[in-house]
Amino acid sequence: MTTGGLAGTSGPEDAPERGGRGRRVVGAVVAAAGLVVLALAATALLSVRIDGDSMEPTLHDGERVLPLPVSEDDVGRFDVVLMRTPGRDVLLVKRVVALPGDQVRIAPGPAAGQRVLVRRAGAGRWHEFTVPGAAEAGLPTPCCAADGRRSAAPAARTVPPGRFFFLGDHADRSDDARTYGWADLDAVSGRVWLRTWPLPAAGPLDAGVRLRPSGEL
Repeated sequence: MTTGGLAGTSGPEDAPERGGRGRRVVGAVVAAAGLVVLALAATALLSVRIDGDSMEPTLHDGERVLPLPVSEDDVGRFDVVLMRTPGRDVLLVKRVVALPGDQVRIAPGPAAGQRVLVRRAGAGRWHEFTVPGAAEAGLPTPCCAADGRRSAAPAARTVPPGRFFFLGDHADRSDDARTYGWADLDAVSGRVWLRTWPLPAAGPLDAGVRLRPSGEL
């Protein structure tokens, strides 16, 4: 008959090692939890709150979004961006519609309302720009004047170098280029890429735009 512990069991001399492993596991869990808390805190500090309904249906009042820093060379057509208001130090979240060299025009459509028309690089066919799910845009005055604002009659304008034309997705309720004129590309401080609040809607932001030939050359 043999004496001592049963085969496959650990003796008292193993207890310190087992306790060390437990402490390491607890330490790893605490560290991971700390990283999660830090990440949430950083997200809260860097996120931007949406005020108003000018970007519906893409973004809604009270939601929070996270902008990704970009340079003026990285601003893309139809990006949703965080930008300073032309002539004022106020932050806006709007959509880039036309870039330098593009032509833009807002003109009556075949039905009620106005159409936003874009011609890339000022050449080729005009395309109509729409946001799926957006309310029908009355856009009560046509565009554009030489400075990118509303005009008395529809006129095609070429976006100047270093500038861009921007709109809210809910155009009837938006103060945008039609109010402020062309914006400087260096006024963009970030591309809005992630919705962080509310949690059920959190996730990457869909581009949410559609272009279709307008039938006009």
